[in-house]
Amino acid sequence: MEYDERLAHFRQTRLNPFDRGEEEDDPEGGKATHQHEARSELFSGTKTHSSDRTMDLGLAEDHFSRPVGSFVASDIEQLKLAIEECKKLILELPEHSERQKDTVVKLIHLRLKLQELKDPEEEEPNLRIILEHRFSKEKSKSVKQTCDKCSTIIWGLIQTWYTCTGCYYRCHSKCMNQITKPCVRSKVSHQSEYELSICPEIGLDRQDYRCAECRTPVSLRGVPSEARQCDYTGQYYCSTCHWNDTAIIPARVIHNWEFEPRKVCRSSKRYLTLMMPRPVLKLKEINPLLFNFVEELVEIRKLRHDILLMKPYFITCKEAMEARLLLQLQDRQHFVENDDMYSLQDLIDISTGRLSCSLTEIHTTFAKHIKLDCERCQAKGFVCELCKEGDILFPFDSHTSVCHECSAVFHRDCYYDNSTTCPRCARMTDRQQDEVEEEK
Repeated sequence: MEYDERLAHFRQTRLNPFDRGEEEDDPEGGKATHQHEARSELFSGTKTHSSDRTMDLGLAEDHFSRPVGSFVASDIEQLKLAIEECKKLILELPEHSERQKDTVVKLIHLRLKLQELKDPEEEEPNLRIILEHRFSKEKSKSVKQTCDKCSTIIWGLIQTWYTCTGCYYRCHSKCMNQITKPCVRSKVSHQSEYELSICPEIGLDRQDYRCAECRTPVSLRGVPSEARQCDYTGQYYCSTCHWNDTAIIPARVIHNWEFEPRKVCRSSKRYLTLMMPRPVLKLKEINPLLFNFVEELVEIRKLRHDILLMKPYFITCKEAMEARLLLQLQDRQHFVENDDMYSLQDLIDISTGRLSCSLTEIHTTFAKHIKLDCERCQAKGFVCELCKEGDILFPFDSHTSVCHECSAVFHRDCYYDNSTTCPRCARMTDRQQDEVEEEK
């Protein structure tokens, strides 16, 4: 008998708590008779192969359909009795045997059925707001999600669950009233800054030997619950609030240029994920020495500086506006606003070389438009007034120097900031003096 046929036969036996006919025929047989027959029925038929034991959880056949009529308390009691019998049989059977594995599968089916009876599907609102979380009711029937509150599997086929649209917190409907942690996105909006000390541990005694989030008693010995340290906050959490997720720690990146993921608690994991694209790191203030040891950072800083010099050409060029050239940096908007703020994602992409490749390509496209493709932008170039030779110069050219006062452009070999007088500045000074004398 194949596995599907065995399950169909299994649901028709006395192990099925909803088949009450034979029990009524033998009112004095009691539970003992029911248990004995249930145990024998568990192993009727031939053995099944492991490939046929796949848990499709109701996709191929409806293991979770409700029988006709309403459930009563005795239905749940009989189902609990069948579950206990399954558990006893699993312990009695040889370890790792096919019969034991089949019984485990049937035990799972029975437990899911019991869960369905305890938590019948009710009409739930599509949107719920709790502690700044905006929970949206999920329609997915995936069974691979885990509840962030109770740390158990969300059985999408029979359980209602929600996801916060802000921080992606997943939760059973029945667990929502137990949530005590506000939405992380609100913290990101109001407090957009990282902890920049490396694993700032304060010790379990300062936490009163309790989880930093839910206040469950914890200890390093695992009694009554294991204490797990979050490498981002330095605090200790219980296994419900800390799932051994890993994340790249901003403080380790900035101070050590280290990108090895470390274990963090659930709330830190969500916070770091939401903060990753935000440009909140001013490296030249936090750790200016980093530019002396990381050549890639120097290259990126130069490219960003050049792009800021190109921006005035684009915002006054009709062709550039129509071509939307600046939108090539829409994923890194801060690159066209300043050259000193970085996001954690920027630093990760710099370390892998990904940002250098993409930014160099964009820089080449921008320079080509200004110097070759657009006559209007070409007309805004400069001629070196010191040597009056060579091609038209632009402030982003690598062989040029720019006057900090008037932004005039010269050959680098011709102009030195401290020793050379800018001809344009001199003319402007003379003009101002003439205007003052005329007013007198």
